[in-house]
Amino acid sequence: MQPSRDVNRLLEIMASLRSPGTGCGWDLEQTFETIAPFTIEEAYEVADAVARGDMAELREELGDLLLQVVFQARIAEESGAFDFGGVVEAITEKMIRRHPHVFGEAQDLSPEEVKALWAQIKADERSAKDARERARSKEDAGKIVAQNGLLDNIALALPGLTRAVKLQAKASSVGFDWNDARMVIAKIREETDEIEAAIEAGVPDAVGEEIGDLLFTVANLARHAHADPESAIRRANAKFERRFRFIEERLAAKGVALGAASLDEMDALWTEAKIQEKQAGS
Repeated sequence: MQPSRDVNRLLEIMASLRSPGTGCGWDLEQTFETIAPFTIEEAYEVADAVARGDMAELREELGDLLLQVVFQARIAEESGAFDFGGVVEAITEKMIRRHPHVFGEAQDLSPEEVKALWAQIKADERSAKDARERARSKEDAGKIVAQNGLLDNIALALPGLTRAVKLQAKASSVGFDWNDARMVIAKIREETDEIEAAIEAGVPDAVGEEIGDLLFTVANLARHAHADPESAIRRANAKFERRFRFIEERLAAKGVALGAASLDEMDALWTEAKIQEKQAGS
C-alpha cells in the first residue's frame, strides 16, 4: 500500500489495521475510552508545533491528529453508530449553519452583527442539544426532567485551565463576573493567604484545595487579560527548560556535577540566563 494525498487511503489503512485476523493487534484492542487520551495528547502536540513555528512538524502533527479522528470514526462505524463521512457531514453542516453571512441570506453584516449572530446561533444549537438530552434522559412520559444548567455542556475531559476559563466565561455571560481585573488580582492575594494558613495548619487536603482555588483564580485573571492560560503555561514551561539547560551547560563547562552544585550557585546562573535573555530581546 502506497502513501497518498487522498483521505480515502487513510480510511483504507485504518480499516486494514482494524480488520480481525489480519489487522494490528494493538489497534484492534483500542476503544473510544483508550484512544481519547491519545487524541488530547496529539492536540497538544499540534499546539506545541504552532508555538515553535515548526511547519514541518506541524504538518506531521496535524496528520497524527487527523488519524485520531479517523480511528474513532472507524470504531464508531464498526458499531453502526456513524462513519467518517458522517463526521465530515456534521462539521460541514455546522459551518454552513454558523456562517449565514457567507453561505446564507445574512449578507453585508458588520463585525459586531456577525458576532451577535454567531452568539445567537450557538445559543440556538445549545437549546436544541439540551432538548435532545432531556428527551433521551426521560424514563417515562410522565416524568418531569429538569432543564440542563448553564455549565452542563462544558466537557469534563478538557485541560483544567481551559475548562476553568470556559466555566468562567459561561458564568460571565449572565453577569456572574468581576468587572475589573484588579479585583481578580486581589482574589489571588486572598487565595495565597489561605494557602499559607492551610500549610501552617498542617492539613494537606486543605492545602491542595486552596491551591486549586488559586489556579482557578489565575485562569480567571488570564481570561480578563485576554490571555490563554494553557499557552501561557506552555511558554513558562519552555522558559524554565531553557534556563535550566543553561545552568546544566555552565556547570558542565566548569566540571561541576549538577547534583553537587549549591542552590546559591544555581540561582546565580539562573539570574545570568535571565539577563542574557533580556539582552538578546532588547
